[in-house]
Amino acid sequence: MKSKKLKKTKTTAKYGMLSNSLFMVREALEIRPRVLVLTLLQALFVVAGSLLELYVTPTILGSLERHDALGELLGIISFFALGIMAVYALSGYLEKNQMFARTPVRFLITCKMWKKAGSCSYPVRESQDFIRSYAKSMDASHGNISPTEDIWNTFAKIIQNLLGFAIYLYLLTHVDLVIVAVTVVLAAAGYLVNSYLNGWGYRHRQEEADIKNRFFYFRGKARDRLLAKDVRIFGMGEWLGELMDKCIGMLQDFYLRRERIYLMADLTDIVLSFLRNGVAYAWLLYLTLQGNLSASEFLLYFTAVSGFTTWIGGIMQSFSTLHKQSIEISGIRELADYEEPFLFEGGKALKADKEASYTIELRDVTFRYPGSEREIFSHLNLILHPGEKLAVVGANGAGKTTLIKLLCGFYDPDEGEVLLNGVNIKEYDRRDYYQLFAAVFQDFSLLAGEVAENVASFDQKMDMDRVRDCIGKVGLGRKMEELPAGYHTHLVKEVYEDAVEFSGGELQRLMMARLLYKDSPVMILDEPTAALDAIAESDIYQKYQELARGKSSVFISHRLASTRFCDRIILLEDGKIAEEGTHEELLAQGKTYAQLFEIQSKYYVADPEEKGAQEDEKEER
Repeated sequence: MKSKKLKKTKTTAKYGMLSNSLFMVREALEIRPRVLVLTLLQALFVVAGSLLELYVTPTILGSLERHDALGELLGIISFFALGIMAVYALSGYLEKNQMFARTPVRFLITCKMWKKAGSCSYPVRESQDFIRSYAKSMDASHGNISPTEDIWNTFAKIIQNLLGFAIYLYLLTHVDLVIVAVTVVLAAAGYLVNSYLNGWGYRHRQEEADIKNRFFYFRGKARDRLLAKDVRIFGMGEWLGELMDKCIGMLQDFYLRRERIYLMADLTDIVLSFLRNGVAYAWLLYLTLQGNLSASEFLLYFTAVSGFTTWIGGIMQSFSTLHKQSIEISGIRELADYEEPFLFEGGKALKADKEASYTIELRDVTFRYPGSEREIFSHLNLILHPGEKLAVVGANGAGKTTLIKLLCGFYDPDEGEVLLNGVNIKEYDRRDYYQLFAAVFQDFSLLAGEVAENVASFDQKMDMDRVRDCIGKVGLGRKMEELPAGYHTHLVKEVYEDAVEFSGGELQRLMMARLLYKDSPVMILDEPTAALDAIAESDIYQKYQELARGKSSVFISHRLASTRFCDRIILLEDGKIAEEGTHEELLAQGKTYAQLFEIQSKYYVADPEEKGAQEDEKEER
């Protein structure tokens, strides 16, 4: 049976501008409904302020033309002054405090992306398409000017521009339609030209992002504490500096090209604005000289022409901005809806029971990694029996870790099936299936927190007695006694100033303790003693029988001496099981396993002649 393929990268946005706008409204209603009210108020205050500024001077001039009394004139001035002051005070207050309503909405969306990345299937999390989508989506929700937060400003601008446009259009139609037509045409022309020129940076954003990504990558490596020794020993500091200088030079060249385009856009805007205002001024002046307009009306309508142009450009610009933001938001929604190859909901429920017997079978399994033509396994058959201790050995690239991924259900085979007690694991809720396993992987995860929290995997109902027991079983009890904070000692110095750094071997023991704490029916150990010295390794092997008692376990190791503790050993070669048996049986066969064991044993057993020479030299001394 072919496994479900991951979706391919889309070249167009899945969701449209209206759909994404409604999505943001629904998100706001879910957590902060008042953000919608604040957005509407923001738009109304801007329009109100614009109207007050439009009428203040013509109204005062009209009062002077009518020779109104001083008290009446002062009343008009006071009305407009207080009105403008109140409107802009309220608008400023909203602008400074609206983030408290908008940020939680953005953060809610960001949390949903984090949850998706942390809970999606293994093939999805490893796919380059998902990785790129996730990176872009995080950029689209990072900071107060990100699309998921700034879109409320865009909504407010659309409302205020449409409202302002309608009011000013009504006002100007009382003068002459020629002014309206000329203003609309020149404003639209100016917007289209400027939009194309100013959009150069947006159209070339991927080029800028690629250069920035390289720069931040090299800068991150230069600052990485884990690489500090290599940078100093191998003198890579100057080399990294040169790479960063090249990236800076490329960025400077990019920005120089961009600013030249933007300068052309500014010059075009100046020319078109001069032409528009010149025509409108000339026409209004003509009407005034003909006696059709008073001085105050001339001033009102001339100011309105400029404002009318601003509203037209604002409508086009705000919808253009909304379109760009919609593309980013569509990416976020597509990430949340990313197709999963496994059943996480709707599958058969499965509850891990450490007392139950589980048989896991790989039947006629063929597997290749997505995008690769090379088959890791071809028609592989393997059964892990209840309570069996299985060792998996083989050369690098033979597929040992891949076998673990298939057993754990991280991947589905391209052909064949993985069965749990005779049932295809595709039928189960995959997260339930994961609970059957506890594992120590080569690339284990150490999270910032206390030692006890890492052992208990941050279990909210942590059992400290059990934590102590598990740590004691892996030989870290004395280590805990030596630490000032004991089991509550912090790990990861990047987060905690008082954190303690464990050695590689101690960390592997800690991960073994985590495995024991989970107490799952099946144990997976992928090179669990790679960072241990010979004595510590021997100690772990002696305890291995006790640690794995009553459980099925799969043990991967390059050190063949460790396999003698297992009930059965398989040697992977050319995508198949080349040899199978106990340690003694495989040695007796004298094939690849025996040859590898002999090669490794030479490093631990001295050559007889060399040993005799060493003894003779010792006697002479």
